[in-house]
Amino acid sequence: MSDDGDGGRKNLRMPEDDEVFATVTDMLGANRVQVRCADGQERTARIPGKMQKRIWIREDDVVLVEPWDWQDEKADITWRYEKSEADQLRDEGHIQ
Repeated sequence: MSDDGDGGRKNLRMPEDDEVFATVTDMLGANRVQVRCADGQERTARIPGKMQKRIWIREDDVVLVEPWDWQDEKADITWRYEKSEADQLRDEGHIQ
């Protein structure tokens, strides 16, 4: 079996350049969500077309967002973490 039941550390995707960790706080509809970013800001994030209908995002999910250069209160979601991955990030102190 390939189940990693020993609780071993999994290598996770970490933020690059201007990406930040965020938690989804509200579903707004029309492929938009409200997120609370690790830098303390609330942003409206867009779910890009390549993620729509492939990766389902729900409230309380941990995601990576890339804030827009020209409008800091908006961002694009670039990655969604599974629950076990989010728990690992919390255990390692990357997110609250």
